[in-house]
Order: sequence, then C-alpha cells, then structure tokens
Amino acid sequence: MEDTMLNTEAKHPKPYSAFTGGAAIGTLGGLIGLGGAEFRLPLLIGLFGFGALEAVILNKAMSLIVVASALPFRTADVPLRELAAHADVIVTLLSGSLIGAWHGASWASQLQSKSLYRIIALALLGIAAALLSAHDASTATAWLIGWQQTVVGCIAGYGIGIVAALLGVAGGELLIPTIVLLFGVDIKIAGSLSLVISLPTMLAGFGRYSRHQSFSVLAQQKVFIAQMSLGSIAGAFFGSELLFYVSVNMLLPILAAILLISAFKIWRNAT
Repeated sequence: MEDTMLNTEAKHPKPYSAFTGGAAIGTLGGLIGLGGAEFRLPLLIGLFGFGALEAVILNKAMSLIVVASALPFRTADVPLRELAAHADVIVTLLSGSLIGAWHGASWASQLQSKSLYRIIALALLGIAAALLSAHDASTATAWLIGWQQTVVGCIAGYGIGIVAALLGVAGGELLIPTIVLLFGVDIKIAGSLSLVISLPTMLAGFGRYSRHQSFSVLAQQKVFIAQMSLGSIAGAFFGSELLFYVSVNMLLPILAAILLISAFKIWRNAT
C-alpha cells in the first residue's frame, strides 16, 4: 500500500509545533501513567497531516524512544529484582505479543489507506473504553491460575501486539489491566512490567514495518521525530508532577472524550 501525505505542510512541520504537540501529549500520558502514543497518533494524522501508515510508523518510532527513556526511571521505584520475580508474566505475554505485533504490522502494510483509517478509529474507541473501565483496576487478585492463565495470557498478548502494531503504540493501556487482573500483580509493578514487554513488542512491529516503502518517512522526518520525542518526554515528566493536583478519576472521562472525537475525525478520512 502506498500511503501519502494529506498536505504539503506536513513535510516541513514547524519546530515549535512538533515540540509543543509532543509536550501536550506527554503531559496527558504522564497524568495517566502512559507514554501518550494513543493521543499522538490522532495528532500526527489530524494536525500534521501524515497519511495513516506513515503516522503509525512515526508513532511507533517515538513510542520506542519514550518507553526506552521511561524504563530506567521506573527502576528507581520498582527494582529489577522485583521485575525478575515476575518473569513468567513477561514470557507469557511476550510469547503472544511478539507474534501479534508482526502480524499486525503485516496487515497494516497491506491495507488500503481507507481501511487502515477505519481500523485506527475503531481501536481508539476501544482504548477510550479501556480508559473508562479498566485503567484504575487495582485489585491484585489473579482471575485464573495454572495452564488456563498461560493460555489466556498468550491470547491476550497476541491481541495487544496487534493493536500496538496497528496504532504504533506501546500498548500500556491494555497491558497494565491485563497484568493486574489476569496475573494478580500490583499495579505499580504492572506499570514497569508493561514497559519491559512493550519494548520488544514494538521492535517486532518496527522490524516488519521496515520492509515497507513508507518506512522512509523516518529518514525524511528525523528532526520532527527528535523534537516531538523531546516534547513528549518533557511533557510526561510534567504530567507526572501534576498528579498531585489533578484527580485522575475526573480526568479519564475527558481523555476518553478526546479519543472519541479523534476516532470520529479519523473515520471521516475513510469516507
């Protein structure tokens, strides 16, 4: 599939707009403990005018940078030895997510632009629902045990890998509640485990996308990627600081509404 820019201005975004947009997205993500890629994708399509597949690839690249930057900071609160104690969770989810990410990227690379826009819009609707229903799950009691837990974990990982590849996101919004509810892991540790799982999952999708001609957008937009990534990292830090002053329970419906509006606008691109 050949994905093109929606307008010529997207080829040369203004520096301040890339950094400011990244900062706004990072702040939103920081407030809910995520990288903000779910909000970055609609911005890449709607404001900066990138085509669907190029936006996904750009989002994937910036998600990798943000997640890789966040993981070392998380080790101060959650030491590596605590993550190693949950190696079974990592292996189970990765066994599905790596395959899902490869398949998801393969499908996205073969879809027509209109079809990909529709899938992105529907996925954003699903993430909005997850924001409203599952993000604050904190009951660390496993739903399943034994082989059933392993089977369901692999299937869940596969689905999360597909969504992460199709949207170019880390998938934390889906990984965190899965880790908490399915494996009974404390939500604080689940946040760090989601980063550990996200990195190789994103790399798998990234590797598949590298075979497509739209991957060249990364070389064309190096400065834009750097500016928006720096803005996202700065915004994530700022957002985490705001947690003391903002009620996340009040914020989640607003963020879900933003995703719903974004999904509607992206769906219109397919008509």
